[in-house]
Amino acid sequence: MMTSMEPRVSHPRNTNPIRQSCQHCFLLVKWIPVVFIMSIIAWSYYAYVYELCILTVNSVLDQIIYLAGYHLIFVIFMWSYIKTIFTDVGGVPPEFKLPQSLYDRLNEADSEGTTRQLLDSFARNLPVSNTTMNGAARYCEKCYHVKPDRTHHCSVCRKCVPKMDHHCPWVNNCVAFKNYKFFVLFLGYGLIYCIFISLTSLQYFVAFWKFTSQGHLEGMGKFHILFLFFVAVMFAISLGSLFSYHCYLITKNRSTLESFRAPIFHSGPDKDGFSLGRYNNFQEVFGDNKALWFLPIFTSLGDGLKFPIRSMTCYEAMGNTQQSLGDGVTFPQRCLDEDSQQLLASNQRWSDTESPPPERHQVTELDVRIL
Repeated sequence: MMTSMEPRVSHPRNTNPIRQSCQHCFLLVKWIPVVFIMSIIAWSYYAYVYELCILTVNSVLDQIIYLAGYHLIFVIFMWSYIKTIFTDVGGVPPEFKLPQSLYDRLNEADSEGTTRQLLDSFARNLPVSNTTMNGAARYCEKCYHVKPDRTHHCSVCRKCVPKMDHHCPWVNNCVAFKNYKFFVLFLGYGLIYCIFISLTSLQYFVAFWKFTSQGHLEGMGKFHILFLFFVAVMFAISLGSLFSYHCYLITKNRSTLESFRAPIFHSGPDKDGFSLGRYNNFQEVFGDNKALWFLPIFTSLGDGLKFPIRSMTCYEAMGNTQQSLGDGVTFPQRCLDEDSQQLLASNQRWSDTESPPPERHQVTELDVRIL
């Protein structure tokens, strides 16, 4: 029953100063993890560039190599992180929004069966294949629309997010279709950043513990290098495990949410329902332009807001993955039944010709006449 839902009408803006102050405080609190990470990065820059490379490293050649390599990694690492934070994850196209008349009928529905019938009737014209546990159309009671495939409601962002992976407090943003590539690159380059710092500062870290004069580790500088090595190793372990996990998800074409709860199709739950093979799964995230694969530039095929006229069939998904690997709303699906795939391919071949080959039937009729 839908009687518990509030009508979709405009409300006057809340002018309660206490409530507004709480909302502003909440918005500021959400940025604390980002400020913390930025502070760690800023300190690591100072510790590595000034305390290590300028004050500690004696060889000019080593200084040049260390600083050049560090800044190259630092720039692309920060580029990926900023893109992950500030990329708008988008929303659900208006075609999925319930019209006011249908919403009023849902409010007046007196049974769950009537509600399901109304939603299924509306969703029949939409390119959706995911359902609820009981086979009904997925509906968001907070956003008042049918959810596209792989779309979930984020309670922090307060909206439905296309191909939502998870909400990450360290970037104060959802990780979803539009910024998932940036997030994975952020993890990968963050791992490289920490490994580079660990390897290049290792000898000076060892020298500190051996109480030698190598590198002139004196005063507060030696503590900066000591903690720089520890922090780099600690973050490398954390980022390494997280990056490996998301690489695994990419090969399987799953989101974090889908890895814990399999998407439900009309045929039932299937964690690999969107998997098209490792290479096509990789392309769905990184695109088909190899030159831009490892740059934080959006290259996923589609814009996340495209509303196709119809959903992609299984045969089209298998035959045209290079042209369409998902647009944030619809995604090609793997063929679950090989017999169905062969039947679809056979139908496609027959449709390309005007009629079946008649030679065999003509010979049979001729033989009958002779007899």
